[in-house]
Amino acid sequence: MRLSVGDILNFEIMKNARVRMGGHILNERYVQWISVIEMPVENFVRKNEVVLSTAIGCGHDVLLFKKFVEDIIQSKASALIIALGRYIYDVPKEVIQMAEKHNFIIIEIPWEIRFSTIIEDVLHALNDMQYKDREKSERVQQELLQLILKETSLNEISGFIQKHIGCPLVITDRAGVVQDRSETYEPDDRWKFYDLKDCISTEHAVLPQDPMYQKFHLVERDGQTIVQLPILKASGDIQGYLFVLPPNDLIEDFLNQYRVNVLEHAATTIALWLSRQNAIEETEMRLRSDFVQELAKGEFSSREQAESRAKLLGFNLKLSYICIAGYPENLELLFKKRKQHYDSYAHWLDSMIRYIEEEINYAAQSLKKEVMMTYQGEKLILFVEMTSHENPAHHFLDLVERRLRNLLPDVIISWGIGAHQEEVAGFKKGFDQAKTALQIGRNKKGAGHRVLYENTKVDRVLLTLAQNKEMKEIIVSAIEPLIQYDQQRTMDLIGTFTTYNECHGNVSQTARLLNLHRQSLLYRLRKIETLTGLSLIDTDDLFLLDLSIKTWKLGLPEASSIL
Repeated sequence: MRLSVGDILNFEIMKNARVRMGGHILNERYVQWISVIEMPVENFVRKNEVVLSTAIGCGHDVLLFKKFVEDIIQSKASALIIALGRYIYDVPKEVIQMAEKHNFIIIEIPWEIRFSTIIEDVLHALNDMQYKDREKSERVQQELLQLILKETSLNEISGFIQKHIGCPLVITDRAGVVQDRSETYEPDDRWKFYDLKDCISTEHAVLPQDPMYQKFHLVERDGQTIVQLPILKASGDIQGYLFVLPPNDLIEDFLNQYRVNVLEHAATTIALWLSRQNAIEETEMRLRSDFVQELAKGEFSSREQAESRAKLLGFNLKLSYICIAGYPENLELLFKKRKQHYDSYAHWLDSMIRYIEEEINYAAQSLKKEVMMTYQGEKLILFVEMTSHENPAHHFLDLVERRLRNLLPDVIISWGIGAHQEEVAGFKKGFDQAKTALQIGRNKKGAGHRVLYENTKVDRVLLTLAQNKEMKEIIVSAIEPLIQYDQQRTMDLIGTFTTYNECHGNVSQTARLLNLHRQSLLYRLRKIETLTGLSLIDTDDLFLLDLSIKTWKLGLPEASSIL
């Protein structure tokens, strides 16, 4: 509902007014304000304003008066109401012609009519319309809240909003991914031409400097204006966007007070709906995550108990699974590079783990496999469905890592893969195996590798031997002098010995691989013998030193602590 110039002419006080120009557009020119203006106009007149004037200072001069009216026209005022009788007795034909050229309304009134009475009537009409719009928008707000209380779907809410604003809309998350759209959307609708993710990052068109519009952004696409309104959390963070595709008319005409109020109420309602939905989803995710952790720790006393819980959470324990343990290696380092964009490491880490879990779910869906997962103790724990006796882990992880390289190219994840298990007790056994494979792989090969538990037989033998107290002492006494010397001189005697042993004692080949002069290599080899008291030509000493270094690389606590 808007006040037009035609409505003003219907006021009792305007019964003796005479329209000199623009009679055919009286009901097309809307009025947002009314004021009294004399020369100079400058920037005192705003768009959709009715100007009252006596033409004092310019009525006696046609050129001055023409310039005065021209300035009002340029200000995009709705109309000029000129009082005749003292400073001007008739509107010159030059001014009438100019008004006709610009499709502008000029109205004459007798000198006796008080401007204050006209202003009072206009303001009363504007206030009355605003009050009615506010009442109407408040009813919409109450109805929206009722929809929330009734746990209505987001699609029903968007349909309700569309009915009251009269145009289609789309709701997205903060990345621009569509969450819902009004029901009238058709495949051939104009929306299909717009990438809403791109709209978020695009520079926005300028709205009039009016507090009413401060929350809104306009995006221009192929001559079409899209209205964008952020959906905010209680903390003030953006959790999504409401996009509206208005009719092809002036945006100020579309974004009237009523629609602005409705859209603001809509954004609040959608925020409440999303918050409630997020709380439900987070609770469900936490329950599912806790269940997977309990499986991995072997906390279920019977298969029936585990299957009962699994069924409630949408899992199927009757399938065969293998366990995969993953360790994101460099998340803290990545956060330090990007922390200026996030509140805290915990908040950023939660987002990163969510992204990773989404890609894991996508990979499982693509391969049509069930997956159960959790993130606990800095580790990803996955139980992936196994449909045959062949280990599908590598194919599954290939797809996961290919997706992650596109989304999070800098993230490095190490993986440990357990053996196939059948019983409920096997979930704990599978996790222990995957965890052992992960530990061995990280210590032996470094970050970013995959290790199958079944390929760690020798390494597990070494770790088992190292549990013996006397064996630990022997290993530490052999490796400790080399570690300390490497720290002091940065000569890498351990790496030198490893390469020498892999070359079966061939000095020339070792020197080439290490890019060392032969004499430099011989010096290092003698230093190794001196520090360890072991001979590199004695097979038993060679075996002991090789065993000690391999065990240390696997993570022998006493030797690792020296570093």
